[in-house]
Amino acid sequence: MAKRNNSGLPIGDAIREFIKENHLEKGIDQVNAREAWKKIMGKGVNNYTTSVELRNETLFVGLSSSVLREELSLGKSRIILMLNEELEKNMVKKLVLR
Repeated sequence: MAKRNNSGLPIGDAIREFIKENHLEKGIDQVNAREAWKKIMGKGVNNYTTSVELRNETLFVGLSSSVLREELSLGKSRIILMLNEELEKNMVKKLVLR
């Protein structure tokens, strides 16, 4: 049986170390980006959102309403700024609305 390393490491630090060692950052970033979109846009936009996917600093958002897509495209830079503030890092560089 393996011996435990009980060095008194705080749980938050242990989780961050586990995520880094197992190369899970990209998956965690995708989930965080999806949750940030839901939180920032609210129920009105989320009712028309079909998919949210983060790939290489680009957030792809599928929308079922062309009118909403056109309206959101006018404020892309503001949306990117709000997403990065919510995520607390500069993760989203480009927003593609489909």
